[in-house]
Amino acid sequence: MITFYVIKELLTNMSIIIMIAYLLSKTTIFKNLVTGRNNHFIQKLFLILIFALIGIFATYVGIPVKGAIANSRIIGVMVGGIYGGPLVGIGAGLIAGFHRWAIDIHGFTAGACAVSTVVEGAIGGLATRFLKNRPHAWVHAFIAAMFAELLQMAIILTMAKPFVHALELVKIIWVPMVLLNPIGVAFFIGFIDGIYKEQENEAALQTKLALDITDRCLNYLQKGLTNKENIEQVAQVILDMSGVSAVSITDRQQILAHKGVGSDHHQGNLSIRPDVFQKAIGNGEIIVVNEQAEIGCCHRGCKLRSAVIAPLWKNAEIIGTIQIYLARENGISNVHISLARGLARIFSTQLELADIEYQKKLCHRAELKALQSQVNPHFLFNSLNTISSFCLTKPERAKKLLLNLGTYFRNTLLHNDNFVSLADELQQIGAYLELEKARFEDKLQIIIDIPQDVDCILPQFILQPLVENAIKHGVLPMETGGIVYIKAAKAAEGTEIQIENTGVSIDEMTVQKFCSDSLPKDCIGLTNVNQRLKSIYGPQYGLTIKIRQNGGTIVSFTIPERVEGDFANEYNTGSR
Repeated sequence: MITFYVIKELLTNMSIIIMIAYLLSKTTIFKNLVTGRNNHFIQKLFLILIFALIGIFATYVGIPVKGAIANSRIIGVMVGGIYGGPLVGIGAGLIAGFHRWAIDIHGFTAGACAVSTVVEGAIGGLATRFLKNRPHAWVHAFIAAMFAELLQMAIILTMAKPFVHALELVKIIWVPMVLLNPIGVAFFIGFIDGIYKEQENEAALQTKLALDITDRCLNYLQKGLTNKENIEQVAQVILDMSGVSAVSITDRQQILAHKGVGSDHHQGNLSIRPDVFQKAIGNGEIIVVNEQAEIGCCHRGCKLRSAVIAPLWKNAEIIGTIQIYLARENGISNVHISLARGLARIFSTQLELADIEYQKKLCHRAELKALQSQVNPHFLFNSLNTISSFCLTKPERAKKLLLNLGTYFRNTLLHNDNFVSLADELQQIGAYLELEKARFEDKLQIIIDIPQDVDCILPQFILQPLVENAIKHGVLPMETGGIVYIKAAKAAEGTEIQIENTGVSIDEMTVQKFCSDSLPKDCIGLTNVNQRLKSIYGPQYGLTIKIRQNGGTIVSFTIPERVEGDFANEYNTGSR
């Protein structure tokens, strides 16, 4: 009967904590802290404080049982460890554990509960590399939380005295805490995963929009910021496609073009406060203006109320800005900031590379090709940023990377044939890998093991998604990096091709779902490659996935000598 009462009360308290977690996951401050990429120490301290307070709250709403407290403290400290790492997990555990000890210093479980709280936070921190941003992370978190709660019961039995009282307590609380608290952890993990998915969707939309705008503006940017008519066309395109109130493009002294609200007076001399503009120009920072007074327009009746200013760079020098305006105060959101940042980066790179003929080919239909070949839309941004970083320090390296980028996107955008030779496909992969190696340097090693007498005709862009998966999910999660092997050999039925990586292995659940054609929609690369191979060659020629014995994954498939069916004529005669 007591156990049933504890279950009922613990379920009620856990529901309150879950509701708090849900509301917290919707706040901008918490989203920024959880998804922060820089891992600043101050950021970690804030996360420690937030998750420790959740743990402390769980203690206060806990249920007194036999001189102890049945509680859901694990929800705060373990989730903190999973998403903030060991420092946050242990830090939150220490604070919440110390609080538990301090409010009941003479309680016979005070010390055991304090220790177990720290241990639960540490378990969350150690589990972060296995759970964070992983498909169905909530399931794995549920299991880890059950283990942590069982460990807490063992700690109570070990540390709490007298043992008879400890055993009597554990008999009452172990079922409620071991079964219910992991549900709370799983819910919290689900809420935070929702933040990441929301961020990814937002980034994907802004990437698509930035690429669409860039595609429309490339012809106008070829002549830099010297042609007023072209710059006005660029501002008009941004205005039409972004849905903002107004858009300005400036050089360092004046407005070159202004479209939208205020176009009757935002011309020529700068209409934004000089100190705000100079901060963007002088420091190279993205500046957000939230009030009309900060805009500083002297025209009576001007309806512009907020703005984001992003600097334009050329050869490591700021040459102007892109300014996006809204007709309401405090209207600038992360969406507008991301759009301004993305446009400024792409436009800056385009202005630097205005004399390279094939630059238009790199961006023309980039969004469409990203969908067709499942290329990560951030790849373009990352590559251009990498190249920009080498322009001054290693110009020769930057030149070679530009050629690789040109080769990569030229092949991506101008595919006239459905099938290419293995050598041509490797050339495409080589260009992609050079750009990736420039980003990750010694962390990424590539070994191509293909005899000279081995060649075949295969579907274009069939290798890159597999190589990209091997790098992203196998090598990069390892601190020491790893190796990606690209192999090909003659086989009885044709040519066997193998992509192998050291490092992190694909989990068995994903392999099982792959074999049963039930992979989630976000596993685009494997699913599409597998479907393409089967649709061209037949169901027996799909991907084969194996887990390496020492860690890593092996993905292989066979290209037959001849094809029957819809692709027979093109495959057997067109490309050979």
